[in-house]
Parts: sequence; structure tokens; C-alpha cells
Amino acid sequence: MKTTRTCRVAVMASAVSALALTASAQESATSLADALMSGDAGLDFRYRYEYVDQDNFSENANASTLLMRLNYKTGTWANWSGFVEFDYIGEVLVNDFNNGVDSSDDRDQYPAVLDPKGPDLNQVYVDYAAAPDLLLRLGRQRIVLDNQRFVGGVAWRQNEQTFDGASVSYNGWANTKFFYSYVSQVRRILGERSSAGSQDVDAHLLNAKIGLNDDWSVTPYIYYIDNEDAPANSTSTYGARLDGKLAVGDGSLGLQAEFASQSDAGNAPVSYDAQYLHLGASWAMKNGLSLGIDFESLGGDANQPGSAFRTPLATLHAFQGWADLFLATPAAGIDDLFVNVKYSVAKWQLQAIYHDFSAESGSGDFGTEIDLAGSRKLNDRYSLLLKAAFFSSDAAPYPDTTKFWVMLSANF
Repeated sequence: MKTTRTCRVAVMASAVSALALTASAQESATSLADALMSGDAGLDFRYRYEYVDQDNFSENANASTLLMRLNYKTGTWANWSGFVEFDYIGEVLVNDFNNGVDSSDDRDQYPAVLDPKGPDLNQVYVDYAAAPDLLLRLGRQRIVLDNQRFVGGVAWRQNEQTFDGASVSYNGWANTKFFYSYVSQVRRILGERSSAGSQDVDAHLLNAKIGLNDDWSVTPYIYYIDNEDAPANSTSTYGARLDGKLAVGDGSLGLQAEFASQSDAGNAPVSYDAQYLHLGASWAMKNGLSLGIDFESLGGDANQPGSAFRTPLATLHAFQGWADLFLATPAAGIDDLFVNVKYSVAKWQLQAIYHDFSAESGSGDFGTEIDLAGSRKLNDRYSLLLKAAFFSSDAAPYPDTTKFWVMLSANF
């Protein structure tokens, strides 16, 4: 695996160098220097305190971490530009938590908070704007598709998930946004110090959002993943998402419907077929109140181990409750019926969600969860988030769990 990974990194580096040399032949060194020096730099900080009380641990987790992010985007030169982003995650005063990496520090006695300390080269890529509607990107990059249910950046964690590969974005077809990416490596949230911090893959991600009119769109997609390091996550997924809205009273009714079918791919150890379904409706009113109800189902079969629908590249924290009890789909699958209330008052954005979890196959109940959040901007640069999750279990594998977060972000 190490040899394969090294070869892929070498090929990517050679490709980037070749692109730079090609560009150099088109313009003078002075123009290149101007592009390199005329870019924009960004500096971000995100402090977070996370508390976890989980019934299957005698100790509670207290995690105090700080994400420091520095990035730089060059100017454009002969349609070329570049971007680099470096992260560092540090621990601040309190580190009583299992970060998924430093088990030798007696952290296994605490619940998991997967924010390991250390540096990370989060993104580094070159862009080529081949035409006004065509962008080519090569290197380590963030990929966020639709609502991130299948492909996302896991930006909630301090160390983001990014991807090594090449991507194409094209908006030249009428009312269509086309995206394709070939990914050779997934840079996961545990970082370089963990053996699970990266995975070699042979992945093809195809997504096309087609505007039917001003209010409705349909997005077909194909995600093929052959995972060399985690064969159980080798999947082939075909699906489509429908989004739209209707005027209702003094507000609008948003509607979503999505269906996907998944089967084993590549070196997967088990042959299986499973389905995904999501139906949702939300009524947004002009007074700042929004009410929603959704049903999400990931198929499974308790009598056939390894047959559950999975989303290995997703931003999982955004789905099936903020307590993160269902990051891996249960063998029997999972049905999640949830209601969502949002309200804007003064400078605050408030949200409450109630989840009812049950098995997709059979009649098992997993539990219920209440999620609460309040966020606001303090000024143009600073923002505050207060958040909590309360999971009440109905099945032994899933412990009663309480989580609290306080997060302060600053952007410069």
C-alpha cells in the first residue's frame, strides 16, 4: 500500500510540475511573479469545547481544541491559478478525550472526540480555466456535492476531509452544472499520525444538477468507490435527487425527494444490494419561522452481515443526529423520522430537531434524540455557536449520550 501511495503522490507532483512548466512557456517570468505575489491570503481560527457523557464510559470527555488555518490563493495567470491551505489543530488546557490517535496517553477511558492535534496540508491544487464555463482542478481539494450525504468535507471536525485527485466542473450546458472527479486518495479526519488517516481509492464521482425551471432541479449521480485500504467501503451507488419549492401563504414550501441504489464494487468482501430513500418537506415563513419533517432510510438486512447501505465519503455528523451514534449503518439498516424547527430572532439563528430511529429491516427501535443549536454573528469577523445533543437509547449497542459544544470562529 505504501508503494502505491508513493507512486500516486509522485505522479500527481509530476503532473502539477508539468502544468506549471506549460504555463511558464506562455508568459514571461515577470507575469508569473506578479500572479504569485498578487494573491489573497486568509487566516481563520476556530476554538471548540466539546463535552461528552456516554453511559458505556465511566469518565466524561472534555475536549478543548483550536483549529488554526492559513491559506493563499494566487492571482490568475494565462488562465492558471493555484491554492494552498495549511491547518494546525492544537489542544488548549483540557485534553480528557479519546482523539482516535493517542491511545498510549490513557485516553481510551474517555468517549471519542475525533479531533487529534497536529499539522495538516489540507489543500494544495492548481486550477486551469479552460473556458468561461470550464474549470479543471488537479491536486488535494475539498469536494462538497449536494447536501454532502454522499460526498463532503466533514468540516464539523477540526481536521477536514479532503481528496487527492483531478476534477472537472462545467456549466456550459443550459441550466446544468456538471461535475466529475477522479480520486486516488481520501485524506480523512484523523490526519497523518493515524494509520486510518488516509485511504487509497480508485473512485469516480459524477454529479449533474439540472435546472428544470427557476424553482425545481433534478440531480442524477454516480459514485463508484474501490477502496484498497477499507474493502468494506467499496461501493457503487446510482441515484437522483429532486429539489423544489412552492409558494404557500406568506412563505414557501420546500420539497425534497431522493432515491439511490447501491451494490458492492471492486474488492468488496461481500456481495449485496441496498437502497436509500429520503423524503422531506419544510415550510419557511416570512416571520423567520421554518417547520420541517423528513424521513430518511438506509437499507440493511440483519440476516446478511455487511449488506447495509453505507456512505463512506459523507459528512456524517450532519445526518442521523448530532450525537453521532450511527456513523456506521446498523446491520438491519436504519429509518430516521425527524422534525425540524428553525427560528430567526434578533441576531440569533435557533434550531431544534427531534429524531426517532428504528431498524429498516425488522421491527427494532434504536432510540430517540433531541438536538438543539443557537448561532449568531458577533460582528463581520467573529461568530458563536452553542449546540447540544441528547440521545435516549432503546437498544443495547447504542448508549445514552449527551453532548455539548461551545464554538467561537474568527475569519481574517
